[in-house]
Amino acid sequence: MFEQEIDMEKRQSSVIPLLLIVGLIVVIVGVAAYYILENKKVMATEDAARLVTNSLKEQGPATMQFRVGRVAASVDARPHDPNYRLLEKVGLIKIGKDQGRYTPIALTPAGEAFLKAVPGVTKVKTSTDDSETYVVPLAEHKLVSAPKVTMLAIGRANIQFDWSWDTTKMGDLFDASGSEVKSFNTWDRGTLIDKYGAKFYHAAPVHAVIAVTRNDKGVWQISPE
Repeated sequence: MFEQEIDMEKRQSSVIPLLLIVGLIVVIVGVAAYYILENKKVMATEDAARLVTNSLKEQGPATMQFRVGRVAASVDARPHDPNYRLLEKVGLIKIGKDQGRYTPIALTPAGEAFLKAVPGVTKVKTSTDDSETYVVPLAEHKLVSAPKVTMLAIGRANIQFDWSWDTTKMGDLFDASGSEVKSFNTWDRGTLIDKYGAKFYHAAPVHAVIAVTRNDKGVWQISPE
């Protein structure tokens, strides 16, 4: 009886380490399988393009604004600044003679037709004087070609892409390399670029990189800064 108990204890003592080894192997295999499956979950180019496109849209368009009516000169509206002179030069508005602190500015028939051809133009009554403010889109960001995805780790990646401006007719007028803007002197060109929305809208595409992560629902999103 005593010898049987000893044999049983020996068998039990040899089974326990074996079970531990088997359990450890199962864990290792499971972890390895998990990482293999996760590593295969790369970000698709289509998902990257969709994410970049949405991100560019969220930045909104570049815009310019001007007033028509009896415009009171202020920090927000300077009727004799180069933005108004550019619009008058191309025949969109007519700037009258100053009447004290007010300057009459009229939208020409050509200007009305021009603005109707630009999508997204808004007009609001200005509260500070007897005028109306036009806000005109100049250009939007657009994705130029398919982005490149570089996986950094499980659920982390970088997206490299090129974007350029998609201009409206007003954006073409305010292109910093265009003939209308270049017709002004250096100081006025600088003012148009610094204050009134002029940019090199037809320059070469811009290269950019954004970091993205995959959340616990498997959805890719731009990494918070």
